[in-house]
Amino acid sequence: MSTANIYKIMDDPNSLDIDVERVRRDFPMLSQRVHGVPLVYLDNAASTHKPTLVIDAIRRVYEQDYSNIHRGVHELSQRLTMQYEEAREKIRVFLNARSRAEIVFTYGTTDSINLVAQTFGRANIGKGDEILISEMEHHSNIVPWQLLCEQTGATLKVIPFNDQGNLAMSDVEALLSERTKLVALVHVSNALGTINPIGPIIKLAHDAGAKVLVDGAQAVAHMKTDVQKSDVDFYAFSGHKVFGPTGIGVLYGKEDLLEAMPPWRGGGDMIRTVTFEKTTYADLPYKFEAGTPNIAGGIGLGAAIDYVHDIGLKHINHYENSLLAYMTRQLLNVEWLKIIGNAPCKSGAISFMIEGVHHNDLGQYIDHLGVAIRTGHHCAQPVMQHYGVTGTARASLAFYNNTQDIDRFIEALEKAKKFLL
Repeated sequence: MSTANIYKIMDDPNSLDIDVERVRRDFPMLSQRVHGVPLVYLDNAASTHKPTLVIDAIRRVYEQDYSNIHRGVHELSQRLTMQYEEAREKIRVFLNARSRAEIVFTYGTTDSINLVAQTFGRANIGKGDEILISEMEHHSNIVPWQLLCEQTGATLKVIPFNDQGNLAMSDVEALLSERTKLVALVHVSNALGTINPIGPIIKLAHDAGAKVLVDGAQAVAHMKTDVQKSDVDFYAFSGHKVFGPTGIGVLYGKEDLLEAMPPWRGGGDMIRTVTFEKTTYADLPYKFEAGTPNIAGGIGLGAAIDYVHDIGLKHINHYENSLLAYMTRQLLNVEWLKIIGNAPCKSGAISFMIEGVHHNDLGQYIDHLGVAIRTGHHCAQPVMQHYGVTGTARASLAFYNNTQDIDRFIEALEKAKKFLL
């Protein structure tokens, strides 16, 4: 079945069981006007807006409960420590991790990947070993491995994708060998929207004796993630991609792997004892959480997960898939526009070009019509090199978008073409 046919049979977003107008009222940012017109926000792959529930949770931290956590015996410290650790438990349930010891708070996906590279990587990967990534990775899942290869003498290998935007399992099998120590792969491509088949890839990697890290930054807000079912070794995501605050992220790691890994940053809260002769380290997950953490960020992320849970990822996924199908159908009807990446299994984002119009000019023009999209290389320059372009325009969705947003987006593109060509 062709991609176009798949999009024709999807449900009408307006008939599904998310009350999108009620949802939109939960997000204060969406009610504003930009350049005198109501905002249409289609840059969700870059960052998502925050519901009032999250904003209120962060405000309460600073207005009512603020103190440092874990170390204090007074009421405020005890109260906030409990809230922070309750957020960790919410994330454990969200990912279906086995233990809270497997949930490490970080500053974001990039920080999580660097943590694995500089702990697991430096301890287990050496000269002659190989790290396998894909051609569609975000820079955050490329550069840390390049740095590690420079430090250790390991080799970086790349799984190609085809012009449709899919990885071939035969290429994965061909590149895996006894020298492969780690496979680092994006779950959902931020530039193409492709959903990678991480389950089968994890099995292939494990059969070859390799561990697997998955960059889940673009996945967790759109679909159920079950780290036990997938058997992934490491999974990383950022709070701001899932309606939470910036500056907070999560690294999931299997407990035995985290236990064997050395600490990365040193300082308060990651120690058990310190003398000038020797330091011993705290139990998991605190061994990797040096210094005062982003307390409000962690609690805000817990509130965001509560919000997503209340709506239901099953409903979110169904609604967003229908909305993506609606947007794709509209764009396929625009004969002067080219979609970049037509994988049949996609989530939330469409990259595209208008021949003769620079993507930055397009983004700036439709911004004045109240439509916010992303333009450029999307921190995925190898993807752009694959297609022989310097950048694209990208529209990306969340469950607070609606068909009216997409209609206004299409109208803005029509006006931009007439003005810019």
